[in-house]
Order: sequence, then C-alpha cells, then structure tokens
Amino acid sequence: MSNDIRIKKGLNIKLKGEADKSIEQAIISNYCTIRPEDFHGVIPKLVAKEGSRVKAGETLFYDKANENIKFVSPVAGEVIEVLRGPKRRIDAIKLQAEKDGAHVDHGKFDLNASNAEAIKSHLMASGCWPFIKQRPYDIIADPEKTPKAIFVSAYATAPLVADLDFTLQGKENELQAALTALGKLTEGQLHVSIGKNSNSPFSGLNGITLHRVSGPHPSGNVGTQINKIDPVNKGETVWTVNPQDLVIIGELLLTGKFNAERIVALAGSSVKKPRYFKTIIGAEVATMVYDHGVEKEGNDRIISGSVLSGKHVHPDGSLDYYSNTLTVIPEGDDYELFGWNKPIFNKISTSRAFTFSWLNPKKKYDLNTNTNGEHRAFVTTGTYEEVFPLDIYPMQILKACMYNDLDEMEALGMYEVAPEDFALTEFVCVSKQPHQKIIRDGLDLMIKEIG
Repeated sequence: MSNDIRIKKGLNIKLKGEADKSIEQAIISNYCTIRPEDFHGVIPKLVAKEGSRVKAGETLFYDKANENIKFVSPVAGEVIEVLRGPKRRIDAIKLQAEKDGAHVDHGKFDLNASNAEAIKSHLMASGCWPFIKQRPYDIIADPEKTPKAIFVSAYATAPLVADLDFTLQGKENELQAALTALGKLTEGQLHVSIGKNSNSPFSGLNGITLHRVSGPHPSGNVGTQINKIDPVNKGETVWTVNPQDLVIIGELLLTGKFNAERIVALAGSSVKKPRYFKTIIGAEVATMVYDHGVEKEGNDRIISGSVLSGKHVHPDGSLDYYSNTLTVIPEGDDYELFGWNKPIFNKISTSRAFTFSWLNPKKKYDLNTNTNGEHRAFVTTGTYEEVFPLDIYPMQILKACMYNDLDEMEALGMYEVAPEDFALTEFVCVSKQPHQKIIRDGLDLMIKEIG
C-alpha cells in the first residue's frame, strides 16, 4: 500500500514577501515574555515570583490541573513583571534576559534503557511536554492517556510560513532522538508527512511511517493528514508535535539542556528584505521586525504565525510559544469606494464574479487584512466544500457549534478538528463568519461537558 497522500480540495494563496533562504542571528532580545494563553486550557500556578532569578530551563509555572506538567523559562535572567488580568489571572511573565546565562542540566537521557513512563516523567519535568498536543480538543496532551498514533507534519503549505526542509537542515540527530522517544509512547505508528518531492531531513530517519503529501493548502495541516491516514473517533486520542519542537526535545535528551532556540521566517509584503532569523521562544518581535526593513511608522499588522491562523501581536509584543513565522502585511483599515461594483484584479477569490485571479494562478498578491465585507448570516454557496479536504461537512459542524448541539457535533466529527482546519473556509467565507473562533468555542464546550 502506497504512503502517498494526494489532496485535491484546497486553495494555495500566493503572497508577496516569501523569506529568502538565508539565516541571520537576530539581535539578542533584552526581554523574554511567556504568555499562558498560548497553552489553551491551562490554568497556571506560579512558581517564579517577581524579582526571582531563574536559569534557562527552570520552572516558571505548572498546570494547576496536573502539577507534573512544567512550563520553563527559555532564558536565564530575572522575573521583572507578572502581568495579571481579571480575577488576578496571569496574562504574561516577563523576564530580563542575561547574556550567556546558566542552563538547568537535566543530564543525558538513556533512551535504550528507558520505558514510556520514564520518558513521560523526563519530558514533563524538563518543560518539553507542552510541545506535545492532542486531538481531540487541540490542547496539551494528557499524559495519563495512551495515543493510538502520533503525527508530525513536516510539510508546510500555509502562505509565507517557514520552509521546514530549510530550517531543519543538519538536525537529523536531534530529530531521531525525539522520534525514538515518542515512538515508545504509543502502541500505534509514528506518522511523519513530508512534501512529495522534498529533500527532507526526515527521509532517512528510523522508526517512523513516512508519508509523501501533495496538493494545495491545507494538505500540510496535520489535521488533514490525520483525517486521511487514521481519523479520530470517539474515545480515541492521537498526539501531534511540530517539527521544530522535535529539535528542542531531541537536544534535551542528547545534552540535558532545554534550548529554546527558534529559526523564524520574517516574511510578508511589508518586509523589505524577508529572510530567516535565529532567535528564542518569547523574544521581542522588534528585534527582528523594525531593525530589518519594516517601517516603524508604517500602517502594518504583525502576526506571530501564518496570515491564516496566526496571532496579532503589537510592536512591543513577543513571539508566541509555538510559532516559527513572523508575518508583516499592510493593515486593511481603509474603505474602498464601490469596491463591490467593479472588476477586481489585485485580490484572490474562489468566485468568478468581478474577480479575475483565476486567469493567472501563479500570480503573487500583496493583500492586506481587510475582510472586504461585513459580518452577516451564513450564505449557502458550496464554497467551503471546495477548499475543505476533510471528510466532514464544514457548514453543518459550524452551525452545530453555534447552537451548542453536542450530539450533532460528535456525529459530525468534532473530535478530530482544530481551529486551524477551518482557517481556509474562514478566508473564503462570503458571510465573514469567524470560523476558527466558532470551532474553538465548540471544542471548549465539549471539554466542559464531556471531558
């Protein structure tokens, strides 16, 4: 049986500003910020108080629901501020970083002499467990459960995101160590997906089931691959890990150090010289953005992640915990007079009414954040199904989430979806509905009512 996966439904959004294949060291960030909101569903219990000094890899807080799951500092330094929200909720932990600070040494880990429980304990104590997420619910994996399979997508198809074949070059040893450890945590298979014609570092690794994927976005989404390889049914669990996070896990196992280094793609049409930077998790975005071609006075939006599913960050904000892309595009806060009543050549659309992007499929566009329409009731057009490759009815599952019908949500396949799976349907939605938020709210309801 062939391990090739060919996706036919989807949409490639070609944008200007793709990062050049060159890596520079970003300006060393003076501050590092960790936001508990990056870990959906986690209620943090603070360990490091304001004024305390920590080593890189030392615990900042743990999950109140499971004290064994630790969240550690990417840098050595001083906790200078704990930002709080309503009801003293912890919104952010800000550290002043020290240059060449000390690391916590967890010691080299002997994978050959270890079992699943030992590996779990080591990953939780060292702060690497938050890199492992689960379906259903798209949250940090429950260590008490055994997944039927583990998935890694090393094929990035979202617009302007980092090229994983490039960022993972020379990291084969770390990847192999991490995959060997993860392989002991499941009785099923460890599925790794790469591009059909890519020269991926995963190609020669052992202990994995390799899949070659082709087709338009979202063929690179791990949710699409789960749906085509081993769908999640009620009562089942699968785990997912991002490839760059595998490098951090592998380095911890090989050296005993939590190295929060990231290779980040700075991309987008507002960047004069898009390229890759070597930085750390939680670094200030200004160290990469404003010193390298983005106008400080420009009307641009900075996105930590992809333009489809990333998070809007302010100029004084920080890189979030899971992203390996910073995208900067023009802010779409202007009004286009009679924009609906004239031929359109500079925008992408799946419709052929007044738009002509279908005439030149290879053209790259300079798009802004304008939604080009207002929020309105759902309009049944069949457009979602054209770009949604999962064997799920997208319109029906969105509506079930909106009127909170748990039985219908279960029957329609809610257990295997995540918000990012609906980023493309949100992009093409003529009703301008917030699909990703609707799905996230539906998943949160299921966690609360079903668990």
